[in-house]
Amino acid sequence: MKEFDYIIIGGGCAGLSLAYELEINQKLRDKTLAIIEPRTEYKKDKTWSFWKVTNHNFDDCVKKTWKNFTVNIPKKTNHLECGSYPYQSVDSGLFYEKINNRLKENKNISFFKDISEINSKNSFIFNSVPSIKKNHLNLWQHFCGVEIETQNDFFDDEIFNLMDFDCDQRENVHFFYTLPYSKTKALVETTWLSKMNDDSQKDYDHQIKDYIENHLNLKNYKITYKEEGAIPLFYPIYQETKNKINIGTAGGMTRLSTGYTFLNIQEHSKYICRNIENISKTKRFEISKKYQFLDDIFLRVLNKNPKMMPNIFFKMFKSSPKTVIKFLSNKSNFLEDLSIILKMPKWIFVKALFR
Repeated sequence: MKEFDYIIIGGGCAGLSLAYELEINQKLRDKTLAIIEPRTEYKKDKTWSFWKVTNHNFDDCVKKTWKNFTVNIPKKTNHLECGSYPYQSVDSGLFYEKINNRLKENKNISFFKDISEINSKNSFIFNSVPSIKKNHLNLWQHFCGVEIETQNDFFDDEIFNLMDFDCDQRENVHFFYTLPYSKTKALVETTWLSKMNDDSQKDYDHQIKDYIENHLNLKNYKITYKEEGAIPLFYPIYQETKNKINIGTAGGMTRLSTGYTFLNIQEHSKYICRNIENISKTKRFEISKKYQFLDDIFLRVLNKNPKMMPNIFFKMFKSSPKTVIKFLSNKSNFLEDLSIILKMPKWIFVKALFR
């Protein structure tokens, strides 16, 4: 069986981002790469959204950019501006097409359905498939979204709704998320932060239909696309192994308090690319220990006090939008962290420190 210098296990966002970064920086001119991906075809299956706090390679895959957003709880709405760090939504279909068209030009890059098809004994492996043990205590961000289209202008496409907590919480944390791509098209998503041990939360279709028709007051629309997923709000098992690095969610690139992963993947890919010639001796790339600590406290509070979370999120966004965005995107300094922390209810966070 054929040998390769590098193997990427998983040809999703993390695997393809790394392959693309290596390819455009000409790191694969004299090296071979195998990408292990079982899917038979690439098509749009996800929407990745984030505040653009750093540059990335995929501006041409951005479906829409916004500079204004809202966060709301029952009877209260906070209107916020994010011009310094606009919010972007990347279309996975465009992302896959762009990368795969580029990778096909390099004869040193090959795709396989299973790692058993090649000899991996002497390869350096980048693994994007997380190892997750089922645990009923683990928190997840699970969601379902639909893109809808209306016959007449309905949406204000200059502003998106990041979190709408004016919905049934069912003793967990639940909000809706609306991204208007145009005046007639939008993504509407129901999102839960919970342990995923209650299947009654998964009546996503009913939740979305009720929200669109009775909250947005939109009766005449058609669904053009649907996506569903679950992001672990805990770090998967990570075992240090010679000649192997985990990437993506498997490599701890998901920010646990938010689920944001896309830009962390891009920064990790750039880091690997810069150090590829000495990758076996390179220090592990990870989200700052500061954010790991703060996220741990935040999720303890969420776990113990789900009913308080809508107000906590709402209060968080009472800080300067720029400060909150930097905090949620791993770019804040100590004073900015402090300004966020001071907005939080002190006693329940102090108690969470000791549990």
